[in-house]
Amino acid sequence: MADDDLKLDEFAADEGMLPEAFGEDKTAGDLAPVFDVPVAISAVLGRSTMSVAQLLQLTHGSVLELDRKVGEAIDIYVNNRLVARGEVVIVDERLGVTMTEIIKDGDSQA
Repeated sequence: MADDDLKLDEFAADEGMLPEAFGEDKTAGDLAPVFDVPVAISAVLGRSTMSVAQLLQLTHGSVLELDRKVGEAIDIYVNNRLVARGEVVIVDERLGVTMTEIIKDGDSQA
């Protein structure tokens, strides 16, 4: 290592040289600048593939078979990225989703 190369631990945290990520713990308040950023959330019950002709034949009351079984977890996407799996729940006569599993990068099998 050359004399002018510095190790990361040679900087004191109070010198302002290190990124905040190396310093103190983060809180929800640190995310305030992104609170108003809109995101699209999708809860996917299942998928099906059909031709346009089959799609045009669907009417009120038609049954569309999905690729999931009853009771199987649904996928939760944020901005088209799989972030969790969950279950459908009913809250005050409305449908909702409860997350049962958080998906980390590389863990998705979608």
